[in-house]
Amino acid sequence: MKTQHDDIARAVPEFSGAQVELVQLDRDHPGFNDELYRRRRNQIADLAGRFVTGGPLPSVDYNETEQGIWRTIWEKLDPLHQQRACRRYLEAREQFDFDHRFIESFAQINARLEPMQGFTLAPVAGLVKALTFLQQLGARRFLATQYIRHHSVPLYTPEPDVVHEYVGHVPTLAHPDFAELNHAFGVAALEAKDPARVEALIRVYWYTLEFGVLEEDGEIKVYGAGILSSFGELGGFRDQARFHAFDLEAMAARDYDPTNYQQDLFVAPSFAGMRETLLRWLEV
Repeated sequence: MKTQHDDIARAVPEFSGAQVELVQLDRDHPGFNDELYRRRRNQIADLAGRFVTGGPLPSVDYNETEQGIWRTIWEKLDPLHQQRACRRYLEAREQFDFDHRFIESFAQINARLEPMQGFTLAPVAGLVKALTFLQQLGARRFLATQYIRHHSVPLYTPEPDVVHEYVGHVPTLAHPDFAELNHAFGVAALEAKDPARVEALIRVYWYTLEFGVLEEDGEIKVYGAGILSSFGELGGFRDQARFHAFDLEAMAARDYDPTNYQQDLFVAPSFAGMRETLLRWLEV
């Protein structure tokens, strides 16, 4: 039977890894002067660059150093999640149940993820335009990186890496409430005609699904993937950030800096309130 989702999926442009260029490291990146790291990173990115929608997923054989980074991150993040993540995320994380000992491949992740809410990961070699990223969500396709942060600072990365994608986003894509919101952003991006609306969507996504916080049990808890996957930010956001009332128009008007901890966060009164308000706004 034909559904609205079928029409939306057909409207989403096919994705090819060749659409993006390799990420160029900034001079302040921890791995900038490490030739071995740069070579390894480009090898992984090159695999993603060959990917086309419907084709086989490139598999990365992560080495022991990279697996060690994964284990260290989970060792540090797990207790912080129990303290500072919102209940919906903890439910999603328990449902997806990552193995904390090693990094699974995209194929392994997708085999479990797709049956849950229909989302799949698609590898990207580097930075992709925010609008392209959002539009792909309309087809329940999440563009994600496969390379990993530098081993010298396992608890920090100035950019999205496979840890951010897996820890921050994958559990939420498996949860019906989070998945609904991601898909709604994709539909809204596909329907947006006005550049101002596109920019508003990008900023609101940033301040909600990437860096969203909410009130829960008398405390400020986290539902945004960017904070949930960052040991430093998750541990320090309550003291470091300025908190504002949950206001989507204010989010849409506020720029952000993706290279630093976020200085401004918008506090939703509850997960249910955030979800309902956001879905109404996305349908405008």
